[in-house]
Amino acid sequence: MSDKTSSLSVQYQALRERLGPHYAPQGLYERNKQLPFVGRVNCNVSQLETGSWNEIVIDYEVGAAGLADGGWFKTTFKFYSDWALFQTSDPSAANYVSAEYQAGPLVAGQSPATVQALAVRFDQKGHERPFQKAIIVDVVDGYLNAGDHIIIRLGDRRGGGPGTRVQTFTEDRFRFRCYVDPLGTSRFAAVPGDIVIDMVAGDPARILIAGSRFAKTGEIAPFRVSLQDRWGNACTAQGGDLLLKAFDAKGHQVYSRTHAFPSEGWASIGIDDLPSVRGTLTIVAETSGLPAVKPATAYLDIDDDYPAPRSFYADLHVHASDTVGTNSPASNAAYARDIGGMDVLGYTANDFQITDENWQLGVSTVEEFNEPGRFVCYPVQEWCGSSTAGGDHNVVFLGDDKPGFPYNARGEHNRTFLWNEDMKGSAVETGRWPVEELWDAYLHDPQHHLIMPHVGGRRYIPDWHHPELERLVEIASAWGHFGWLYQDVISRGYRIGVAASGDEHRGRPGGGPPGTQVFGVHGGLTGIIADTLDRKSIGRALRNRHTWATTGEHTALLVTAGQHRQGDEFTQKGPLEIDYKLLGTTGWDEIAAYDHTGLIWKRNLHEELGYSDRLIRLRWGGARVPDRYRWASWRGRITITNGIINRFQSHGFEHGEETCWREGATDIVFRSDTYGDADSIEIDLSNLRHCKIRIEGTIDSYIKVGDPLKRNPFVHAPEFVWEISGEELMAGGALRQELGGTELFLALERLTEKALPISLTGSLTIDPKNAEFGHRPVYLHARQRDDAKIWSSAMFVTFG
Repeated sequence: MSDKTSSLSVQYQALRERLGPHYAPQGLYERNKQLPFVGRVNCNVSQLETGSWNEIVIDYEVGAAGLADGGWFKTTFKFYSDWALFQTSDPSAANYVSAEYQAGPLVAGQSPATVQALAVRFDQKGHERPFQKAIIVDVVDGYLNAGDHIIIRLGDRRGGGPGTRVQTFTEDRFRFRCYVDPLGTSRFAAVPGDIVIDMVAGDPARILIAGSRFAKTGEIAPFRVSLQDRWGNACTAQGGDLLLKAFDAKGHQVYSRTHAFPSEGWASIGIDDLPSVRGTLTIVAETSGLPAVKPATAYLDIDDDYPAPRSFYADLHVHASDTVGTNSPASNAAYARDIGGMDVLGYTANDFQITDENWQLGVSTVEEFNEPGRFVCYPVQEWCGSSTAGGDHNVVFLGDDKPGFPYNARGEHNRTFLWNEDMKGSAVETGRWPVEELWDAYLHDPQHHLIMPHVGGRRYIPDWHHPELERLVEIASAWGHFGWLYQDVISRGYRIGVAASGDEHRGRPGGGPPGTQVFGVHGGLTGIIADTLDRKSIGRALRNRHTWATTGEHTALLVTAGQHRQGDEFTQKGPLEIDYKLLGTTGWDEIAAYDHTGLIWKRNLHEELGYSDRLIRLRWGGARVPDRYRWASWRGRITITNGIINRFQSHGFEHGEETCWREGATDIVFRSDTYGDADSIEIDLSNLRHCKIRIEGTIDSYIKVGDPLKRNPFVHAPEFVWEISGEELMAGGALRQELGGTELFLALERLTEKALPISLTGSLTIDPKNAEFGHRPVYLHARQRDDAKIWSSAMFVTFG
């Protein structure tokens, strides 16, 4: 008998003597007193490979409080996890979740529990942020005794299912946090001791090369070369070698070196000794001992005419685990620098959720990692206002002084409001609300503050704009592509430039790879034209709008007009000649120019190079709505009759769960999700002119509430059917069908058989015509074959 048990026995004996004659189950007092009051949980796993299929068993032992008839038990996890959606309708299918009751032992004189059943369901907003996703178990017709068990099986395989697909990104300490409502009052207590699982990367599947896209001769252009698993996670170092080669514009090898991967930490290598050879340098990386990992290619253009020593890339919107992100601020900063190849990082905290202590820790981390000439870090407040008050805005603190957040010098807090798990009391403490009060907090020093509105969850509404503070708008992130937002602000006459960021919640900043569900595309990047890599120079370039925005790729778009560049405001007499240089990673499909009215000029590179009589492409894309759960889930079929499908290839698919396959002689079937981006299938076929092409399918919404095995049709365009003859396509070159929503579309396009250009230069002439607001904004946008996109900040030209 343990000392604790012995002490309880003595305590209980004294209690019995005080109570006098009575009845009670023998030994139950001592046993229940040794149980945690609200119970305890354990799990059968402590480590899982990202994106793998498993059966996870969570065992809840009811605490001394018991569990009353009508009580609840919840297992929750964070809302940004892309763990596959659980279902309860088909035990033989994937991601089936079950809950069963197991009685604990009874003591002499104790009655068994009366519970007759447990009802289990999955609710994506079943608890408070950030632990919003919840497996909820209801007690049906009876109560549970202390010491009884509720066994939850995530991915229950007993009915023949494959298990559950776990989240696709690494996390040092993924948590299931459990709650119980012991009295059936719908008031929950946290069960002490989270279930902690390390989510680790799988085997190497590809090579990532991240670095500068252009540099002046003589400048060091740093690169990072890293191994990633099939979901884009940085692999853990296990030694091995990397063979790196570089070739000049004539194909001559100018660099060859074997680099050893480290034996611990990430499987990543820094490269800073590439030759400074004028022209385009083609960089090829391959591994030894990993035959399944294909070589990777990157490009570096070197010349003296570039407007900066090299291209600088920023991810100014990165969340860590202190609010709604994954892993620590230090881990995110190291990843951005050492895997993402970033030059600039914005450590970002949701202002209503960050505690004072965590913010100070984050700012200390920013100062620790900020290293002029190598890596620039800024602290960032995310003002989380609802769309009705202006929508989400990020405040980048550009200076070296202490940020005026959470409190200004007068002790007033600059949050939207205070609303987090650690808050005292239950009332909302409002701060800077609506957005006009946010501007008022920082307008005293605009040169050291950059406010960037963005889409994300609480999307920015451009009814509000402050020209001194809001110099850039975020138009691409892991939430999706939002070119429509830039066109909106430009059409209103706002002098605002472009930015793109990760809005990273998964610990992989710097163009982080997509997962499933909410964050389904690569995180965006902001390209910056700056003289030096330090806070002052980068901050000045950001506020001057000397930027371009990419959908996560290290591409570049440089736009000039004489001595002026993208982002500049200037006056002009007569027509304006604009020059552009477009630097990509794969071939460019098209480049276009826009002003306040929309499209004003376009180059179709397939048409310029000559259409093939064999190659066509189906593209589909857009989003259902502009708000948080925006994506469209496409399920489609391409049927080609009187033509032979020789081969086909997909582009733009973000991960292995988006796919296409052939069915029989005439059909190609596809499934994918789009978030404002586009996916495509290229088809090589015979007899194009005389064939018939039929495209049909469905557009579904995210299963926010309900059975994920059932359809949730997009009400405005639940189904689509489009029939086209090959002759029509041959004549038109490109045909398009609009499907509503937020730029939902289908497009059939002819392609060229020639190689599309990786780099592209040219010019266009802008007529001297001002808009009704007194100037003419002009910006460029381009798209690669793989749907990678890029935008330049506009030039704001006043024609005189």
